[in-house]
Amino acid sequence: MSTADESTSPATADAGRTVRPQAGASPVDGEEEGPETGRDAIIRAARRAFTLKPYAEVTMRGIAAAAGVSPSLIVKRFGTKEALFNTVVDFRPAATELFTAPLPDLGRHLVLTMIDLRDRLHGDPLLRVVFSLGIEDERTLLRARFREQVTDRLAGLLTGPDARLRAELVAGQLLGLGATLSLHRPDGATAQTRAERLADLYAPGIQHLVDGG
Repeated sequence: MSTADESTSPATADAGRTVRPQAGASPVDGEEEGPETGRDAIIRAARRAFTLKPYAEVTMRGIAAAAGVSPSLIVKRFGTKEALFNTVVDFRPAATELFTAPLPDLGRHLVLTMIDLRDRLHGDPLLRVVFSLGIEDERTLLRARFREQVTDRLAGLLTGPDARLRAELVAGQLLGLGATLSLHRPDGATAQTRAERLADLYAPGIQHLVDGG
């Protein structure tokens, strides 16, 4: 039986295993699940908590308070803190959307998809990995998952020499784009510019890395 403050460390679990919330689970305590009070709000709050604090200091109650839901709703949706953590460190859904374009069009697709994902998710799909730098606790798993699910996946798609190096540089460009969009909101030039124009300016540099120069 799980508790609202489940503290089992994910370091004891298989690092390659991602725990999924049960399909068809429904809200409890009379709470209706919507874009701001349900699963999305919980995941956003959990992402922030797990990237800014050591795993042991994060509680389900704290995440619930930040998400505006009850701890019992999180338990109902995810089961344990470990399962919620594994959901947070899964970059595969974002990577699938980012990399589904032919290589000659990938640079522009990456920029436009990043902007679209930020709008739909109310936050950057990749940038949370930056907050794990230099931290030697369970957040090392965040970096390992990013390398495996984003950088290595892209390297496997690229052709030509230095595929791994180019993939790392492309990943850095995407993180830089996310940081720029975050730093200059809500009234910066990037916030006031159409996505297509941002792609016109930013995508050629990424495409050069994709093509291999």
